[in-house]
Amino acid sequence: MTSASVHQVPMPEFPMSRAEGCPFDPPPGLRDLQQEAPLARVRLIDGSTAWLVTRYEEQRAVLADKRVSADAGKPGYPSGGQIRQGSGNPIGFILMDDPEHARLRRMVTAPFMIKRVEAMRPAIQRIVDDLLDTMLAGPNPVDLVEVFALPVPSLVICELLGVPYADHGFFQRSSRSLVSRTVPPAERMASFQGLHDYLDDLLAEKTARPGDDLLSTLTERVKAGELTRSDAAGIGVLLLIAGHETTANMIALGTLALLENPDQLALLRDTDDPAVVAGAVEELLRYLNITHNGRRRVALEDIEIGGQVIRAGEGLIVANDIGNRDPAMFADPDRLDVTRDARRHVAFGFGVHQCLGQPLARVELQVVYGTLYRRVPTLALAADRDSIPFKHDAAVYGVHELPVRW
Repeated sequence: MTSASVHQVPMPEFPMSRAEGCPFDPPPGLRDLQQEAPLARVRLIDGSTAWLVTRYEEQRAVLADKRVSADAGKPGYPSGGQIRQGSGNPIGFILMDDPEHARLRRMVTAPFMIKRVEAMRPAIQRIVDDLLDTMLAGPNPVDLVEVFALPVPSLVICELLGVPYADHGFFQRSSRSLVSRTVPPAERMASFQGLHDYLDDLLAEKTARPGDDLLSTLTERVKAGELTRSDAAGIGVLLLIAGHETTANMIALGTLALLENPDQLALLRDTDDPAVVAGAVEELLRYLNITHNGRRRVALEDIEIGGQVIRAGEGLIVANDIGNRDPAMFADPDRLDVTRDARRHVAFGFGVHQCLGQPLARVELQVVYGTLYRRVPTLALAADRDSIPFKHDAAVYGVHELPVRW
């Protein structure tokens, strides 16, 4: 590989801004880079640099490569100002490598297995129906985020973990701070520590009075000496945030995207075929891909990806949002088509670190998308699209509010 073949353009900054009026599409700068080369050097907010991976094939190669590390403590990891793992503040197994990653992940895998999650479907359906009953009996218009999109996954993950839903205001505020791009790092760390302390106290209560929930299961691991209580609290933080923040944004942003594409909304509203709904969920996950900070990695040794040599200690960022719009993988990728076979998207990542909670997210979204538009067939925006506040300021993309009427 000669230096002449390296991507030669002024180094762009990452993350990039979306185009005005195109809130569902990745930043146009990502499309430009994808068209020119599979990898490009970018500058992060803290002044460091990393390799940005924009094409689907190379993204899967990076995420599956055992010579690439997810450990945020490794030299060269492209944190770019994100919270890094530090002593006394574990962020859970998501920022670890095997075998420790696999050991900790196995401790919490069982509740997220497909059969266990499918058994939760009736309970999730009741949550959705109850919230819609309340919404339809109340004021019109409403903010769909507040009355529906956020409560659905919050209620589900609280039930699964054993976290009192009465405390949802606290953990939702803390979560917003943690995923913000604009909150100073010290403030984000304080939010993390507050959540960590909250869950540590809850684990202490469950040690004395265990229940039928995931946190109680973790206390058994602590008693057995397989896990410290601090580590268990860190895992709880990860699952609590991931369990409601991502799905809530998918519900609201997916609804807005469908309202903007009424022909696609009609296909969902008018079907009672679970396969059609499941396919629509996969396409919405591909099309929207709400994780737009990319998945961060660092090379442990020299590797070659897409014809480019990555040196040991160099950071990589897998930009899943543009990977899911790669025309080499998905024909006409910028078009929302709920009949498309989109199952090979990388919205949940790929390889050993792919999202643990994806079976739960899929069932929640299937129940929501299969129920909301059927029960509220006249659902419509109650504000101009241009006035809707999008989460350009957060690591998890969505809308802060979604005013709707019916």
